[in-house]
Amino acid sequence: MNRLVTKNYLIPFILITSCFALWGFANDITNPMVKAFSKIFRMSVTEGALVQLAFYGGYFAMAFPAAIFIRKYSYKAGVLVGLGLYAVGGLLFWPAKEIGIYAFFLLSYFILTCGLSFLETSCNPYILAMGDEATATRRLNLAQCFNPCGSILGMFVAMNFIQARLDPRSADERALLSDAQFEALKQSDLTILVTPYLLIAAVILAIFIIILCMKMPRQGEENHDIRFWATIKRIFSVRYYTEGVIAQFFYVGAQIMCWTFIIQYGTPILMGQTPSGFEQWILTVLHYDTPATLDERAAEVLSQGYNILAMAFFILSRFICTYLMKYLNPGLMLTIFGSIAMILLCGVIGWHDRNGLYCLVGVSGCMSLMFPTIYGIALKGMGDDAKFGAAGLIMAILGGSVLPPLQAAIIDQNNIFGLPAINISFLLPFICFLVVAIYGYKRFRKA
Repeated sequence: MNRLVTKNYLIPFILITSCFALWGFANDITNPMVKAFSKIFRMSVTEGALVQLAFYGGYFAMAFPAAIFIRKYSYKAGVLVGLGLYAVGGLLFWPAKEIGIYAFFLLSYFILTCGLSFLETSCNPYILAMGDEATATRRLNLAQCFNPCGSILGMFVAMNFIQARLDPRSADERALLSDAQFEALKQSDLTILVTPYLLIAAVILAIFIIILCMKMPRQGEENHDIRFWATIKRIFSVRYYTEGVIAQFFYVGAQIMCWTFIIQYGTPILMGQTPSGFEQWILTVLHYDTPATLDERAAEVLSQGYNILAMAFFILSRFICTYLMKYLNPGLMLTIFGSIAMILLCGVIGWHDRNGLYCLVGVSGCMSLMFPTIYGIALKGMGDDAKFGAAGLIMAILGGSVLPPLQAAIIDQNNIFGLPAINISFLLPFICFLVVAIYGYKRFRKA
């Protein structure tokens, strides 16, 4: 059986795989910042949500420019530009804090995520190229295992080093402060908020220097001709690629919905309940005093704890799936796990108790293989066109900003046909997983 990573690719594989954890960290430290910025700048939630617009905007805007750059130069050059922009975006948080204007933070996020777009457009196809094509999808699944490790670290840092340390005064209480008092409080909170971004920028610069000095393989980089529109027309004429972009759009939307709204789903379920021994342990790990009966704040913290548990399950499942791909067709695995996710979502929709919450955690185990597997299937056999193909799949991340607001609009209805709207809203990710399962089945049939 072909080796997943051969000896001559091992060090480059490890270095590029470390980048997967870095963008996972950025993604999940940023999600809670919507609420943080809303409080710090006394803004509405809608204004605070501009963070996500800037974040996904960088991904969307830079994907094809990154592909053109990589085609002209190399995967290594693309990785270095990505790390450089990521570091610059992080370092710009300091002058943004000194200026104290929200728009400068949005600019910092945009530059940072332009770097992430370069990284994802470079690293995913680079991993696919580091060895035999027969093991490419498994190899990408292995590298992607480290993405949620970075995500968990990002969640942990956001909760314990930002949210827990910000001044607890509400927006209404802050509105009563004088201008001088508010400015002093704002600067104090912004110092807390920017510190992790400055530290991760230092880490990124260190990795930048290591990769810059390291001799990296140049697999699949023979052609440097840029014929943009001809290449776009060619790759989108490949049906399994076009369908893969669509499947990726719906998968990313489902992922963000399931992880974003687990707090809205779990909080009303847990409120007023006596925490189980397991839930007491979660609250202890999160450094939260366990009440006899869960109030709204404790239920919200515990729901976030279940979200972290879901991410841990996601990581474990990804390692298991990477192993199973030695024996099972990737398209078949997409079909199986997409179908199981739909069954679990029936439980999420039908139950409004802890059983539904357990089902929602279980969905994360099904999601673990989907992004890299769709990616690997869609780019299979594309050769040098994989650089532009990768950009289209990265742009499909836009599903993470388009679909969650639709679910939020459903949740805002409170009740639909006498049922909790939060339950009904999970019909959206159900439909998304149906699209993924159909894509997997069609590719399995064609294998």
